[in-house]
Amino acid sequence: MRKFVIMGPQGSGKGTQAKRLRDAFDLVHVSVGDIFRWNVQSHTKLGAHIRRYVDAGELVPDEVVGQIVRARLDEHDWNFGFVLDGFPRNERQALFFLETFDIDAVIEIALSETAAMERILSRRLCKRCGLDYNLIYHRPARPGTCDVCGGALESRSDDTSQAIRARLDEYHVQAGPILDLFGRKELVVSVDGTRGPDDVHREICDKLDLPFTGNPVRERADNSD
Repeated sequence: MRKFVIMGPQGSGKGTQAKRLRDAFDLVHVSVGDIFRWNVQSHTKLGAHIRRYVDAGELVPDEVVGQIVRARLDEHDWNFGFVLDGFPRNERQALFFLETFDIDAVIEIALSETAAMERILSRRLCKRCGLDYNLIYHRPARPGTCDVCGGALESRSDDTSQAIRARLDEYHVQAGPILDLFGRKELVVSVDGTRGPDDVHREICDKLDLPFTGNPVRERADNSD
């Protein structure tokens, strides 16, 4: 069984790499962002709560994230392991997580603020079906139009330069103590997020001593998450 945590700032492509690990090694991908998006698109009560924070350019409170992750992992459907994306969010959650799960590695995808800003400002979202695009790595066949449903593409409401910079700053403030904690346990593996998705996946496999199987992901990579 393999149990991984994947970390990186927005724009690092951590969601794409989590999906590649999922497909290559039969892992369950537990994505806090995907859970949030499903609730927003499904107009649930939780989704409305999340939307208020997103529209304000703020992160969803840690206690809400912690409850969602614990409920998801308690389903115990991860027979071959999991890759957790978007949690823990602070040192207290990281300590709890270490006491609860015997994880194998924390994968850190390193990316500069300049590169992260460029990638995030290039992402677009389909208004109709919610599919993500990125004008650097995942362009639609017709500009401004979703390849799947034909819906209009738009920038996310929280993707302004000021809001992105605030989120990146907050990520680094929170991630520092978490990585220090995991680092003292010799669990952190750092990879270069400035390269393309295939090269990042290969480096992750090399550093974790996993067999590299090419490009197993079933969804197009956009390196926007």
